[in-house]
Amino acid sequence: MTVRPFLPYTDRRLHSPADPVEAVTETVRMIWDDMIDTMEAMPGVGLAAPQIGIMLRLAVVDASEARGQVVRMANPELLHVSVKMRSHEEASPNLPGVSARIERPRAVTVRFLNMDGEIEERDFVGLWATSVQHQIDHLDGRIYVDHLSPLRRKMLVQKSAKLARRG
Repeated sequence: MTVRPFLPYTDRRLHSPADPVEAVTETVRMIWDDMIDTMEAMPGVGLAAPQIGIMLRLAVVDASEARGQVVRMANPELLHVSVKMRSHEEASPNLPGVSARIERPRAVTVRFLNMDGEIEERDFVGLWATSVQHQIDHLDGRIYVDHLSPLRRKMLVQKSAKLARRG
């Protein structure tokens, strides 16, 4: 298992939709393992494969307090979103040093292929729901700053670049 490097915000792969996963194979399971190691090293509550340069619709989420309750998802899709919204300060290792408060549905129902390659539907609430939606955005070629006004997005991208230059 390996901690993988993150793509920079400017990498076009982060702004392109990922390819569907045909089947859950041993290779997919190994990618998930690397993604979990990478997520834990951040530390974070979720990670999508495109963030580390793998253009497949794979995500991992663990918003549990104790950790160790990772949900592995291939081809996740939102089936239902609540009308009640939740605001959360979001960030991404692909755009280090900045964050923004994003409002998303408080609860979601998601269909995905699980670790056994079976179709699963699961409800997520609170931080779990926020993280799942954040990861699906990545799989669709969007980053949390895409939910902001163009001016606010530009300011955060410039701030992140300035912080990176300072080292």
